[in-house]
Amino acid sequence: MSDKGLSNEAATAACKDGDPITKDFMMQQTMLRVKDPVKSLDFYTRILGMTLLQKIDFPSMRFSLFFLGYEDKKEIPADVKERTAWTFSRRATLELTHNWGSESDEGQSYHNGNSDPRGFGHIGIAVPDVYGACKLFEEQGVTFVKKPDDGKMKGLAFIQDPDGYWIEILSPNNMVSITS
Repeated sequence: MSDKGLSNEAATAACKDGDPITKDFMMQQTMLRVKDPVKSLDFYTRILGMTLLQKIDFPSMRFSLFFLGYEDKKEIPADVKERTAWTFSRRATLELTHNWGSESDEGQSYHNGNSDPRGFGHIGIAVPDVYGACKLFEEQGVTFVKKPDDGKMKGLAFIQDPDGYWIEILSPNNMVSITS
């Protein structure tokens, strides 16, 4: 396995049907810790076009959660209880966790998982046109890890958010040529 990775057959054999109770499970959120919520919210809304779905504060524990996703602002319920249930029923949201005061702590930073010790790698955002998106990112001064024509995998990019987390920018239609 180590020379070629896991074969398709072995990958298929390793996958089993879940218990019937899992049929209605869904991927709901990925959480990232952020140092400065103003910078992060600006990046994820203005640069990546996400919508702030809900903010929840926990004063006794001194942190806030910001839930973002690709949803129409007009569909967000006004009532806080309805909004909470609605937010947690969305697929693939991003939860940004801000520990109060971290924005003014010069020594505070978060490990992005892409340097040793490696762990978390990236989140992925599907866009209609990778090159068009990257042109916008360049104009906005976004930090690139990989531009679309760099390296062996052409047609996809990696950018960094304000905390250094990697974000893969891909076009679903281009993934066929990348994986072939």
